Amino acid sequence: MKKIDVKYIRDTVAEMCIEANTVLTDDILKEMEVALAREKSPSAIAILETMIENFEVAEKKEIPICQDTGMAVVFVTMGQDLQITGGSLEDAIQDGVEKGYREGYLRKSVVDDPFIRNNTNTNTPAIIHYKVVPGDDLHIKVMPKGFGSENTSAMKMLKPSDGIKGVEEFVLETVERGAPNACAPIIVGVGVGGTFEKAALLAKEALSRPIGVRNAKQHIQGLEEILIERCNNLGIGPMGLGGVNTVLSVNVDVFPTHIAGLPVAVNICCYVNRHVERTL
Repeated sequence: MKKIDVKYIRDTVAEMCIEANTVLTDDILKEMEVALAREKSPSAIAILETMIENFEVAEKKEIPICQDTGMAVVFVTMGQDLQITGGSLEDAIQDGVEKGYREGYLRKSVVDDPFIRNNTNTNTPAIIHYKVVPGDDLHIKVMPKGFGSENTSAMKMLKPSDGIKGVEEFVLETVERGAPNACAPIIVGVGVGGTFEKAALLAKEALSRPIGVRNAKQHIQGLEEILIERCNNLGIGPMGLGGVNTVLSVNVDVFPTHIAGLPVAVNICCYVNRHVERTL
């Protein structure tokens, strides 16, 4: 039986928090270069050039890409045959987030109560989602989520009769309302199906799908392509100041749902779409 000690998990999560906040994934960097090449607006070109320069400076100097270093969202896929030793998996992850944000000099942005709002000064608790699968691996995905874009996200319980066109219009409406305040060009995660909370979870994890990787289902792939085109035709552009690049990608994931419902969630992320994955 494979065993992993909690100290190793803690230290790994800490490293992932720092890496996610200072080094952007290659797919985002490449798509930003593509966006720059197709942009026509002089002001939008200048903005995109500054964004790309910011990525380079952050990685070189090992400093945060954005001042909002986010609330840590962690997806854990754990093999049922794996044994965690030395303590609690939950505690190891929370301690890892605290360690990473402390040692990486990352801003602590979490408050202990949504109304009283005292800062925890640790950037914990993190939001952790668990999935148990066959095997003995431990796969961890860390996604620091900034709230400038999170605040522009939306959820709606559509009727089955609204169909795919209803989903398309709701996504477009959400992007049109939110993109100017979400540091465009944005990445849009869309979750359709399941229940109220499942749709939101689908949308969140869809943000971590690499740009250019489309949904395997042909009709969903078609929806993604239509949404990318329609969103960019809005002309909102980088930082909401006009241009042809409003979205870098729209990633749609679906799940079986009830005969009476069509839940849809739209989770928006700014161009600093941070995520790091490791298998232990």
